[in-house]
Amino acid sequence: MDLGLRGKVAIVTGASKGIGLAIVKALAAEGVRVIAGARDVTGELSALAGASAGADGGVMAMAVDLATADGPRQMAARAEELGRLDILVNNVGALTVRLGGFLSVTDEQWQQSLNVNLMSAVRTTRAALPAMIARGSGAIITISSVNAFLPDPGIIDYTASKAALTNFSKALSKEVGPRGIRVNTVSPGPVETALWLGPDGVAATVAKATGVDRETARKQVVEQQGGLATGRFTRPDEVADLVLFLASDRAGNITGSDFVIDGGLIKTL
Repeated sequence: MDLGLRGKVAIVTGASKGIGLAIVKALAAEGVRVIAGARDVTGELSALAGASAGADGGVMAMAVDLATADGPRQMAARAEELGRLDILVNNVGALTVRLGGFLSVTDEQWQQSLNVNLMSAVRTTRAALPAMIARGSGAIITISSVNAFLPDPGIIDYTASKAALTNFSKALSKEVGPRGIRVNTVSPGPVETALWLGPDGVAATVAKATGVDRETARKQVVEQQGGLATGRFTRPDEVADLVLFLASDRAGNITGSDFVIDGGLIKTL
C-alpha cells in the first residue's frame, strides 16, 4: 500500500530510541524527510542520520531539550528551512515506578512528569502548528498510553499526565480540524523498549522490589489483569506502522481519535 508520504516533512520527538527511533526509521523508509529531536542523539540515531544524508527520506538528528520552549522552536525553524511541515509525532515520555505510594511523590516529581509527558507535547505542538495552519493541512500524532484510562497507583503521576495528554489532543482536534489538520493519539500498552525492559525499566524495578528476576517480572506483566491476549509485548515497529497510517492521507477523515495497541491488555469496551 502506497501511503503517499514521499517528499513530506516530519518532526519526531524522543527520536533516539524505542518507539521514537522506530517511527523515524519507518518514516524515512517511506521517503519522508525527518527532523529527529532528542535530548541525547544516540549512536543509532546518529548513524541513521549519516546513512540517509542526501536521500529523499533523509533524517536530520537534532539535540534539543523539550523541557523548554527553545527546543521545539529549533525543530520548527528547521522545518521552515525545508519549506514545509506535514507531520508532527509527539513521542517524548518518561515513567518512574513509585514504590512508596502516593504520599512519597513530591511536588517536584509531579512537575517533572507533567513537564515531560504533557508540556513537551504542548510546546512542540505550539511551535509546529503555525506552519500547518499556513499550509491548510497537517497530521499530529501523539503517543499517549493505555494508562491514560487505566489508572495505576504505582505510576500515579504518569497516569495523570497521560490522561491530560489525551484530553489535550482531543480538545485540539476540535479546534484545528476545520483548518485541515488532524490530531490523533496512539495508546500503547507494554512495549519492548528500555522503558519496560531495560536495566532501569519497569520490569527491573518491580523485580528488585518483589525479589524476582527481571524475566519473571516481565511474565507477570504479561499475565496480570487477565493477561495480554497475544501473550507478548508490542514491538516498537508495530506502533510505528500505526503512526504512519495515521500520518497518511489514507486516514484523511480520522481525527480526534485514540488508537489502542496493547496486545489485548484492556478487556473493557
